[in-house]
Amino acid sequence: MQDSSTHFFVSVTHNLIEQTKNESTPFEIVVDEEQLNQLKDLMKVLEDDDTYTLQRAPVPYKSADHDEATEQFSDGMTLLYSFLYEHGTPDTRQAIESMNVLPRLQDTDYDDPGYENSPLNK
Repeated sequence: MQDSSTHFFVSVTHNLIEQTKNESTPFEIVVDEEQLNQLKDLMKVLEDDDTYTLQRAPVPYKSADHDEATEQFSDGMTLLYSFLYEHGTPDTRQAIESMNVLPRLQDTDYDDPGYENSPLNK
């Protein structure tokens, strides 16, 4: 069976998967059709979570850093960047490493002073 992997260019910000590189698509990945479908699913979930997060934003009494919508969005971002890193070219991996986005998304900063007795701290 022949390897049917193809290069794609991805923009997390613009929610794009393109076959040609442009200034909006900084991440280059190499995936087969099944992996491309996984990426589309991840980006769709992230888009849905983003909508939910935005709907939750106006609630004044809810701390955004402990909101389940924000947590879902961060989990989705971690999964998406992990996928891009795993399937990315060396340049893509270097770009994601330089962003320091994976450790930052996994670090919730709940160890900061003032959170230890908070009822919102799950």
